[in-house]
Amino acid sequence: MTKSATLPSALVTGAAGFIGAHVTRALLAQGRVNVIALDDLSGGFRNNIPDGVEFIEASVTDAAALSDVFRERKIDYVYHLAAYAAEGLSHFIRRFNYENNVLGSINLINESIRHEVTCFVFTSSIAVYGAVVPPMREDQTPHPEDPYGVAKLTVELDLAAARSMFGLNSIIFRPHNVYGEYQNLSDPYRNVIGIFMNKIMQGQPMTVFGDGSQQRAFSYVGDLAPIIAGSPWVAKAQNEVFNIGADQPYSVNELAQHVASAMGRPTHPLAHLDARNEVAFAYSDHSKARRVFGDHPQTSLNDGLARMAEWALRVGIQPHRPFEHVEITRNLPPSWQHLLSQREASR
Repeated sequence: MTKSATLPSALVTGAAGFIGAHVTRALLAQGRVNVIALDDLSGGFRNNIPDGVEFIEASVTDAAALSDVFRERKIDYVYHLAAYAAEGLSHFIRRFNYENNVLGSINLINESIRHEVTCFVFTSSIAVYGAVVPPMREDQTPHPEDPYGVAKLTVELDLAAARSMFGLNSIIFRPHNVYGEYQNLSDPYRNVIGIFMNKIMQGQPMTVFGDGSQQRAFSYVGDLAPIIAGSPWVAKAQNEVFNIGADQPYSVNELAQHVASAMGRPTHPLAHLDARNEVAFAYSDHSKARRVFGDHPQTSLNDGLARMAEWALRVGIQPHRPFEHVEITRNLPPSWQHLLSQREASR
């Protein structure tokens, strides 16, 4: 895959991660830009990036490295997907959360302002809404209940300020509970579907916090990535915020049954853990996105899980990368405390 001298360039941060890998592929398929991939490989995998795409191993928290990237290349579009998206864990990794998800974003916004980027596309989260009664709508006042949601809302507000002061155009997406191929299956703190699939492959019970009645709408990544990738060329999307994802909510108990069936293990056991502090019902309204982008595919949960399961069984159990950044252990769920104890014992 070669670059075209006539096409503008797009920088995709978090390109070796889950959603970033899909947005990178969608951009290539749409053919509007040359793609430059940036990732620090802390949570993603180098082989998630398609062959022929320029890859830069760097972190958005490294302001000097970002400065070099923008100075040495003409970046026209930025797709900012790099984040540590562990909503529940964010209470216990506050500094790490804000350094990565806020300060890293600000470094990128600064460079986008300095180099007059055409459009900055940011993946936020419905975590910004907090305990708003669902379905969550963009005209509702956000009230995040965890540091991850606070971080995402902070970046949204900073992008609004950057537009007002410097004219930086942006598009903000609030996806939710996204799953699919290239998801990190080894992270025990986030991505419930990946956790379930990894547990099944290891012959361990799927673990659920609380009674499993909490509801989410699980969104297949292949439905979302093309919309995110093509958004800068939709005039009505400029400087707007969009919920994006699946419409149909499921309880976590229902999800576990669907995952087990997709993995060919319909009777696989489920283990309930102590409940953690989390929003019980979180799913959003997508009317605004439909008005601007038109109807988009809504892959059924069973079909999306079948695609992810086929991929997961092919790649197998991914090696666990111990997370070294837990800062507060008070009120840490016992199962996560056990992970820390295992880590310490292995040293």
